[in-house]
Amino acid sequence: MSKAGVVATLLPCTAFSLKESFARGRKMIDMGCAVALATDFNPGSCFCESIPLVFALAALQMNIGIEEAVTALTINGAAAIDRAHEIGSIDPGKKGDMLILEFPSYKFIPYHIGVSTVEKVIKNGRLAFDKKKGGRLC
Repeated sequence: MSKAGVVATLLPCTAFSLKESFARGRKMIDMGCAVALATDFNPGSCFCESIPLVFALAALQMNIGIEEAVTALTINGAAAIDRAHEIGSIDPGKKGDMLILEFPSYKFIPYHIGVSTVEKVIKNGRLAFDKKKGGRLC
């Protein structure tokens, strides 16, 4: 897959929901494959839209490192849908989308499971959500 330029999109919540084995994310990364993470949100196999749970399962069950999971959920996710040129990282010319979390460090993400820790959401360079102001702004 790595030689063909494929971005392997792993669905840890689906494996969890179906009581199946988790994808071998660590092995894929070690073999040079780009890995993306997603929820597969649908009522048939995984009725869960929780990115924090995806992150936690990837780190704890697939042995994907914290920095690798951030990459898998951002730039590699954008690459999987052929949009890395416009989204997925904070670069000049790209859409200004980002989350600000309540944590003092991104390294807390996989260990605080089952709750939203989003403090602010920036969408297209504008504040779209602020928890301290009661939620959604636009």
